[in-house]
Amino acid sequence: MTLGKSSKLQQHLNYRMRITLQDGRIFIGTLMAFDKHMNLVLGDCEEFRRIRTKTGKAPDREEKRTLGFVLLRGEQIVAMTVEGPPPTKDRFAKGAAAGAAPGPGVGRAAGRGVPIAAMTVAPAGLAGPVRGVGGPAAQAMAPQIRGATATGAPQAYQQRPPTGIPPPGPPPARPGIY
Repeated sequence: MTLGKSSKLQQHLNYRMRITLQDGRIFIGTLMAFDKHMNLVLGDCEEFRRIRTKTGKAPDREEKRTLGFVLLRGEQIVAMTVEGPPPTKDRFAKGAAAGAAPGPGVGRAAGRGVPIAAMTVAPAGLAGPVRGVGGPAAQAMAPQIRGATATGAPQAYQQRPPTGIPPPGPPPARPGIY
């Protein structure tokens, strides 16, 4: 039985992998996913690249960058090697995070579907509009009563036809023309 590329890569999921690209960069990270084009997704990734000096006297230096979550295009990959096995399940329990105290943050739902009573005080910046910042002035937003006098009685308006349309009925008599 022959194994395809995908089943060989499938065996190395969650392994720490070293990937060399065409331009000479080396990425070391946890293999998280791949596809038929051999595009790779690496987690906890670091990039190493060799920087050559202009003068041949000084040695080349290697620069390291911590990248985190990375997607590598399969077309650029030259070589892949295994750096280390997958991490053990209790990796996080033994690390520095085991003795760390919880932070000051509080998880709280915000947005649609949350009753107003559940949100006691809105976080800064999410409390709504602020007076004097953006939007129309308060006077423009005040309700206005149209068609009423100071006493509140409705006013009678004379209806006029729209401009350009003569009123119904016979045309008005024009003086001087018999």
